[in-house]
Amino acid sequence: MPSETLKSISGPWPFAQWGMDIKKFLLVATDYFSKWVEAETYTSIKDKDVTKFVWKNIICHFEIPQTIIADNGPQFDSIAFRNFCSELNIRNSYSTPHYPQSNGKAEATNKTLITALKKRLEQAKGKWVEELPGVLWAYRTTPGRPTGNTPFSLAYGMDAVIPTEIGLPTIRTEAAKQDDANTEASTHYNRKVRARSFKNDETPLPRPWNVSNLKQYYQ
Repeated sequence: MPSETLKSISGPWPFAQWGMDIKKFLLVATDYFSKWVEAETYTSIKDKDVTKFVWKNIICHFEIPQTIIADNGPQFDSIAFRNFCSELNIRNSYSTPHYPQSNGKAEATNKTLITALKKRLEQAKGKWVEELPGVLWAYRTTPGRPTGNTPFSLAYGMDAVIPTEIGLPTIRTEAAKQDDANTEASTHYNRKVRARSFKNDETPLPRPWNVSNLKQYYQ
């Protein structure tokens, strides 16, 4: 019989709360709101690598998060990493030592990424670095449960242009082409426009024209 009720953890807005985890040589961070994933591979992962990862992949790409949830591993629980987070007012939250599954988002993401990597690496062993960006892209542009939205759309408010849209016309790509055509037409037209200004109570004179100009049409 569980001693406590199950509580769902979600971020208040995109990139405010991240779950971080390490799986062998893979460092993964998952945004609790949008399910957006950042990941990198290392030969070995130390606290300085985690600090650099948070700065480069989370803060410089998105914003300073409110909370980082991780297990009690030495890379996350070191004095150096705690001081780094404290200086940026980031709250450190740690999962139970004997129950790391409480950091559910990162744990679930790890399983998904590892499974995808294994499939991609069946014919290309030892190429994690080369294959990881493609796996991340697929994860970010795949609808997830229960929202049915992709992490990309939840993070940026729009769907990503995926390879299937490159060769086949869609409503979105055709609209973009039409916008480009309209912009080109207006640019061409505006080259011939002369800016004119009028003062109050000023009567503009009609443009003079010569009736002889019409002769070419009535000969």
